[in-house]
Amino acid sequence: MSDLFGADDPSTDPDALFEVLRDRDTEPEEPTGRVSSAPTGPGAPLAARMRPATLDEVVGQQHLLEAGAPLRRLVEGSGAASVVLYGPPGTGKTTLASLISGATGRRFEALSALSAGVKDVRAVIELARRRLTHGEQTVLFIDEVHRFSKTQQDALLAAVENRIVLLVAATTENPSFSVVAPLLSRSLVLQLQPLAPDDIRALLERARTDPRGLGDGVAITDEAMEHLVRLSGGDARRALTALEASADTAADRAGDGDAVIDLTTVESSIDEAAVRYDRDGDQHYDVASAFIKSLRGSDVDAALHYLARMIVAGEDPRFIARRLMIQASEEVGMADPTALQTAVAAAHVVQQVGMPEAQLALAQATIHIATAPKSGSVTAALGAAIADVRAGRAGPVPNHLRDGHYQGAQQLGNAIGYRYPHDHPDGVLAQQYPPDELVDVDYYAPTGRGTERDLAARVPKLRRIVRGVR
Repeated sequence: MSDLFGADDPSTDPDALFEVLRDRDTEPEEPTGRVSSAPTGPGAPLAARMRPATLDEVVGQQHLLEAGAPLRRLVEGSGAASVVLYGPPGTGKTTLASLISGATGRRFEALSALSAGVKDVRAVIELARRRLTHGEQTVLFIDEVHRFSKTQQDALLAAVENRIVLLVAATTENPSFSVVAPLLSRSLVLQLQPLAPDDIRALLERARTDPRGLGDGVAITDEAMEHLVRLSGGDARRALTALEASADTAADRAGDGDAVIDLTTVESSIDEAAVRYDRDGDQHYDVASAFIKSLRGSDVDAALHYLARMIVAGEDPRFIARRLMIQASEEVGMADPTALQTAVAAAHVVQQVGMPEAQLALAQATIHIATAPKSGSVTAALGAAIADVRAGRAGPVPNHLRDGHYQGAQQLGNAIGYRYPHDHPDGVLAQQYPPDELVDVDYYAPTGRGTERDLAARVPKLRRIVRGVR
């Protein structure tokens, strides 16, 4: 599974490593769940070396960092609210937590929800309480807070409410579902967005030229740069890791010459072929169109191919999920109503879990829709009804169907004579529902495919009963 998703080794993850300086003579024993410190010297990973040291170096998230915004106030030291940073990997959650601590002179403690227990949480809170008596406030950063149990999260409540710690929690999952309500009510929830292509491009160029990074020791072609941007998927750490691997390959190939990262170098460095796919150009629309038409045409293998091309190229998974939900109604419809449920579930997985794990849910929905019986009856029925309305065929609502829940309604003749279907043994009875000029107009024409085989027999019977035809 880790090979499929390319999961990072937690022991080398620069986004989870911090330097923590402590006085061992006056402070309690270090909690076992504390996140390890990370070197930032020449031998450290590029992503660790290039971690922003100031707010000015942060790329993206401008909606949270504009003047007067809560996050900027926290970083500048004028805010005191705990925060939950919610967003996909590589968008700067850990960086912002570090800046909140460093820029304000607060002490920084970091715990990983993967390894910390209640004992570790309480140890850090006790440490923070002792510091507070000396006028020092502690920022407690908890990575992947959604992995904390309810008991572990509850252990934080009093310390957060009394401001013994300033909590900065990071999560890739929707905190409304993964963080207990009392903790949410005591914190600001700030949503981070995937970095835009221009942000990733600026980040890569800075890493290429900055002395902390590659020190302008390697050149990069435009084609290679764009491929790295696409492969990043808005994830800064992934982009920098790919750049570092490509730079190493370029240096080995150059020998004593000038190192240049070209498209071939990037492909061979990360073992992933360049996908001819422009998210903002013709290829974007061509691949998306081929995906849709393969779903419609029931070619499950072609549909999976185009899905894979979009995933590898870094397409926004929300775009893919939206297309699948549309196709479930437009192409499958009532021939298999569960297709829409599968597509909606995949969209929820994209929102609440994120990539790369959500790609399996997208594939499941793709397979369901591609292999399901097809029916365009929903599209045709709604289209015909809308066409009539736009053509002016929208007469008055029959009196017996009008709202009768207000004083004077009956004097106007409203709701008089309405027959309640549940009073009939069959739950269906003869009664006029459409306006006069649309009586006996049929919009929905079920096919004989899938679930609609039953509807093709049932709908005419319902029409005859409702219209009083024997």
